[in-house]
This record gives sequence, structure tokens and C-alpha cells, in this order.
Amino acid sequence: MPILSAEYSRVLRFLFAVLCLVALPVMADSAIRIGVSGPFTGGSSPMGLSMRDGIRIAAAEINAGGGILGRPIELVERDDEARNEMGAQVVQDLINNERIVAALGIVNTGVALASQRYYQQARIPIVTSVATGTLVTRQFLPPEHPDNFVFRVSANDTIQAAMIVVEAIDRRKLNRVAIFHDATNYGLLGAEDLETALAARGMSPVTVERFQIRQADMSEQLKRARDHGAQAILTYGIGPELAQIANGMVKMNWRVPLIGSWTLAMSNFIDDAGPNAEGARMPQTFIPEPTTPRRKAFLDAWRERTGSARIPVPPAAAQGYDSLHLLAAALKQAGSANGDRIREALEDLREPVEGVIMTYVRPYTRDNHETISSAHDIFMGEVRNGAVVFAYPEDRRRASRQ
Repeated sequence: MPILSAEYSRVLRFLFAVLCLVALPVMADSAIRIGVSGPFTGGSSPMGLSMRDGIRIAAAEINAGGGILGRPIELVERDDEARNEMGAQVVQDLINNERIVAALGIVNTGVALASQRYYQQARIPIVTSVATGTLVTRQFLPPEHPDNFVFRVSANDTIQAAMIVVEAIDRRKLNRVAIFHDATNYGLLGAEDLETALAARGMSPVTVERFQIRQADMSEQLKRARDHGAQAILTYGIGPELAQIANGMVKMNWRVPLIGSWTLAMSNFIDDAGPNAEGARMPQTFIPEPTTPRRKAFLDAWRERTGSARIPVPPAAAQGYDSLHLLAAALKQAGSANGDRIREALEDLREPVEGVIMTYVRPYTRDNHETISSAHDIFMGEVRNGAVVFAYPEDRRRASRQ
């Protein structure tokens, strides 16, 4: 091969330097890529789609304001189909191929427990927008894991289970309850939380009934609950199967209160059960009423973006929106897209973040990755005339003061 002349080498070095200088503005303006995963199809999709649109609204707001660190946010969205194995594949794709710097989403507890380990291993922060299983933020604790990269904005099931039991025992004055739960990690762990909450009151369920996803006939489980003298059914499942419980009770001409986790607010429960959904009660982080200016602005933005005033699952939408604003605040404070710097910022957010659910003031610490720490932070909702409203006037008044 011919040897390059010194002059030719200098020209090449000069051209390389010019190219680098030209590339710098492009690199500075490159988007901050954030992964968003959830069930955008199937029975869990009302939660996933509501969450996704809430995140999109937040992203549009942030980008309209100049983005973060002078860079726009780019959402990289993936459908995990509410399947554990698909969730794990999606997360690995987001990390390895899409080169995201942080993540939001995950709706189903089983998907979270199966997939978030890849974020932990890659040291990429995930702000869980929806999944409520108590174990979700406790999967990677010290001393085995010095740093925990999993954060959350939804209300965990320990808090929800306690609220459900208070509603049944203290407010309804019932002492014989049945637990109905689906066979997923969400249902199994939620049922355990319910039994623990009942045991703390010196009680146990008269029966614990398990059902499968897409199970259409609940008659056997309902007959056992009725025969055991259940005065209420406490639930942990998702919309379609919860509707089968409500409809099955009516077919049997046996109706007792339905009190369960936040998923009784899902649109496919309310629509599939129709009038049989009326009166169902559940904990909610957000009930779609304009109780504060921030909530009104969010509801207006939702209507403008989707063309509909109805939010299929209001808490999922609000939690998605808030999760991105929290992550954006951490990115801004960190001044970097480095995962460790983002995690450190989340654990010590110095500026309040105004969200739909609440205004977050130092929501996380190194030892606490939950924004919601007690039942005082959330409300009891009720299905009334086909929509979820405040079950108690005092909750509406409290929401107006937040």
C-alpha cells in the first residue's frame, strides 16, 4: 500500500475535526429516549392505553416548553400484551436496541416482577406508572442490591388492601367476607394482602376463590361464597373477569357489595357489567373531577388529545402523566442522562413537582421508592351511573385541598 504523505494526513485530520464540529449540534439536539411499555392490546389494555396517553400528554407539554436540557423527549413505546415473557423481551429490546436512558410504564404486577430485573441490571431507572404489587419496589433491596433502580407512583396493594378491609368492616359493618382473585401474580399477591389485612383485625375470609383470566362462568365460586354466608366479595382481578362476578351474582339473584382493588374502575368492568357494576367501590389515586386547577388542565388536555371526555382508567392516565413529570424533574436536576445520576436525583428531588395526583415534595428517598405512603393520599371511588365518582363527600373536599 502506498504511504500517505504528511500533507495528506493533515488534510484528513482537518476534515475529521470539521465533521466532529458539524456533528456536535446534532448530538446536542438529539432526543432523550424514554421507554414506555404496557398492555396496549387485550383485557388489560384500558389501563395500558390510559397510561400511555397520560404519558404522551406530559411529553407534549415538556417538549412544548423546550424539552429537557435543551433536548426533546422521544417516547419509545412497546406493547407487552400483559404477558410476563413478552414484557421481559420488550424491556431487553428497549435497553439493548433502542438505547433508552430511562423507562416508564408497566401495568401488570407479574410483568413487572418478570421484566424490571433487566432495568436493574443495566442500571436504568424505571418509574413504574401502574403496577401495584407490593413487591414491585422491593425486589432489589440492600444488602444484596446496594442501589434500587425501581420507583413507583401508584398505590401499592398493602395500602389498597387495608382500605378495602376498612370499607367492608368499619364503614359497612360486615364481618363475613369472601375473597375472589385471579390466578396471576397480581391476584395471588393481592389476595395475600387482603388476608393479612383481615388477620390484623382478627378475621379471616369465609372462602377464598380463585379464577382464571378469560373465565366466563363464576357460578361455582359464587355459590360457595353464598353458601358460606358471605356478606361482601373482596376482589383482586381485572375488568372482564370482575364483570363476570357482578353479572354472575345477578343471575343467581344474590347481590352483596363488591369491594375491591382499583381495577374495579376499569372501563371494561363498567361496560361489561352495565347496571350490575353500580355501587362497586375501590381505592383510587385520581377521580376525574376538576377539583384543582391542575386536574382541570389535565382533563382539558385529555379531551383535546383524545376527542373524548371519558378516560378508560383515570388513575392509570394520571399516574402515567405524573411519572413522566417526575422523571423529567430528575433528568433536569441530574443534568445528565446517566442512569446512576438520574436515580440519585429521583431519591433527592429538590424542587416540588406539580402532578395530577398530588404536588410531589421530595417524594422519594434512598430507602423509599413509593410516592404514596398511606391511605390519606388516595380516595374511595364508587361506580355511579356508569362512572367512577367519590364515594364520600369528605374525600371530594380533601381532594380539593390537595
